[in-house]
Amino acid sequence: MTEEKPIEEVAERIASKSDKKLRKALTLQDLFFLSMGGIIGSGWLLGVAGGASIAGPAAIVSWILGGIIVLFIALVFAEIAGAIPKSGSIVRYPHLAYGSYAGFILSWAYLLSAVTVPTVEAEAVLSYASVYIPNLFYTVTITTPTGTHSVSVLTGFGIFLGMILLVLFFFLNYAGIRFLGKFNTVATWWKFIIPTITFIALFFIFNKSNFTISGFAPYGWNNVFYAIPAGGIVFAYLGFRQALEFGGEAKNPQRDIPRATIYSVLAAIVLYTLLQIAFIGALKWVPSETGNLAPGSWSSITSAPVGGAPFFTELEYSGIAALAAFSYLLLIDAWISPSGTGWIYLGNGGRVVYGVAADGYLPKKFLDISEKTRVPWVALIAALLIGFVFFLPFPSWYLFVGYISSATVLTYVIGPIALHAFRKHAPELKRPFKLPAASIVAPIGFIGAGLIVYWAGLATLTLVFGTVFIGLSLFYLFYAPNKLKLSKGYSYAIGIIILISMLFTTYWSYAKIDYPPAGETYSQNLQAFLLVYLLDLIIVIGTTLLTYYKVPQEHRVIFKSSAWLLTLIFVTFLVSYFGSFGVTTIIPNAPQVSFLAFPYDTLVMIVILLIIYVLGLRAGYKTEDLQAVIDEQASTVEEPQ
Repeated sequence: MTEEKPIEEVAERIASKSDKKLRKALTLQDLFFLSMGGIIGSGWLLGVAGGASIAGPAAIVSWILGGIIVLFIALVFAEIAGAIPKSGSIVRYPHLAYGSYAGFILSWAYLLSAVTVPTVEAEAVLSYASVYIPNLFYTVTITTPTGTHSVSVLTGFGIFLGMILLVLFFFLNYAGIRFLGKFNTVATWWKFIIPTITFIALFFIFNKSNFTISGFAPYGWNNVFYAIPAGGIVFAYLGFRQALEFGGEAKNPQRDIPRATIYSVLAAIVLYTLLQIAFIGALKWVPSETGNLAPGSWSSITSAPVGGAPFFTELEYSGIAALAAFSYLLLIDAWISPSGTGWIYLGNGGRVVYGVAADGYLPKKFLDISEKTRVPWVALIAALLIGFVFFLPFPSWYLFVGYISSATVLTYVIGPIALHAFRKHAPELKRPFKLPAASIVAPIGFIGAGLIVYWAGLATLTLVFGTVFIGLSLFYLFYAPNKLKLSKGYSYAIGIIILISMLFTTYWSYAKIDYPPAGETYSQNLQAFLLVYLLDLIIVIGTTLLTYYKVPQEHRVIFKSSAWLLTLIFVTFLVSYFGSFGVTTIIPNAPQVSFLAFPYDTLVMIVILLIIYVLGLRAGYKTEDLQAVIDEQASTVEEPQ
């Protein structure tokens, strides 16, 4: 009897057979427009209002800084994607560099973010549509760490229309990658032209005094950083990943993927910065038809009419007939831009599900490719159904965007350290784009990604880390008993323990720490946090160590190589509570240790992230999956032309 091969090798070789069935039809222009189509979506229609409500005029800095951080991350992924072009790429790189445990955690986090974007884009379409379609939204009052706000959420009728939109997105993807690429190129030209005309038009009603009416940074510089994840800014930039995710369907992936990725981020920084400047300069304060906004009341923007349809409202009430007429074109664009992003991301979500299955975490059925259209049709259906579900817990764009952004960026920390892991363990891979000064660019990208996650604030991180660890139960329920030679009794017991305990601590954190009952003291809040933190630490680290000693020797490396990732999550969670984005925003009179006040908390996180970066560099190894990729490329080169 021959010895059973490790699962990493089997999973990648099975996936490579499906990869070869994908149609190689996308050009550099198609890839660039896929990324730009992902970038110019609801972010341009609503992100300027979200950023301004948090940071005031300094949101301009937020867009520039957020774009630069994303550019560093994109540069790293440009080299990796050029060397290893795969559909569903970002969920496959952790598995290639660090094995199945870290790979599963990051794949699950990325899957949660990717499959929910079509839902949030559908919500943006309906937000603008509510101008002329009644009964789509109703208003509720919610309490957040920054105060009490009115938020418009979808009615049952609105959710039904949102589901219809997702079905349309599905059929656009099912028609095939060649159709999607060409159709998206036409739509993205439109999405370029309309925002460009918009910021030019708004300069005709520009009021420079808006930039100093209550100071350039009225809520402090910490809010400038907080706006990057919470205001929808980084969410808007995340579309750059589309060129990566569709990489397995490119004609010349190793040349075109890096170029399309970098070009899209540079174009987006320029476009969004100009849009934010124009939006701030065109704001009208009381008296105005754009809402009851007292001069300088930036935090009220998202609850005023201008927050529901920012550019439409400014143009409609500009007092200039031509601009008012153009504003109605934005109501058409409010269907095209978010829908264009939505159909791209539904395809992206399908390829993420495909990528997770390629890593062996889901049944091989999700690798099925349609013989007619050459798309992963089962994975697309799964992405559609998950998108339906997320209308229920997040029936509003503003409630949804921070969660998606943070879950996505958490997975981007893999890029900078995987780059060095691949250079070290797979130097023979063809690299048409080799990142210059990688020893400088990569750690900056890693630190930038880690800081965006930290700046999201305690309430968001509670949900992100909680849902990530809830997903860890699936690793034990489905993957471990089949692939790691663990008994079903042990695997199921651990999976159920993790599921129940993580559901409890996530709920407890949300109800008792992030949004505590009225009158709760700092001492009570701290006790609740320590209870949650220690329980999470004991369950996750304890089960990891226990499983490390239970599995056969050849599988232990996957747990050792994940130590840097678990350290990153738990240390970030701890610093978040005591830092300037944590308990002091929840309990106003909570004491704050001086070295964790802003900006010292951010400096502390930079040092911590640099240490974790070094640990991550040392943790990578030559997985069986990576060897399979090396063998696949070598055999392709050797085939006669």
